[in-house]
Amino acid sequence: MGKNDSFSDGDAKKGANLFKTRCAQCHSVVESEGNKIGPNLHGLFGRKTGQVEGFSYTDANKQKGIEWKEDTLFEYLENPKKYIPGTKMAFGGLKKGKDRNDLITWLREETSK
Repeated sequence: MGKNDSFSDGDAKKGANLFKTRCAQCHSVVESEGNKIGPNLHGLFGRKTGQVEGFSYTDANKQKGIEWKEDTLFEYLENPKKYIPGTKMAFGGLKKGKDRNDLITWLREETSK
């Protein structure tokens, strides 16, 4: 672990900043805020792709059928369009493993509150 090819715990404070600058325009982690351009991320860990009520997903996203957890998010967030070809998420990805670790560490805390 600790290399750039798999998840390891990161810095949640840095992750919070990454979320604010790279994700918050399309996603909320607060359950009561509902969906934005992207689905609400509350309860993300342990949920399967394409499952948020009231959000219009692409078939590609619904049919991917994986469970969101540290390792799947680590791979997905590097290059979303490669991981789910046909996704409508217009995000180029976080190329640095450290950034993904930080973001996922923060998401794990925030999406379960």
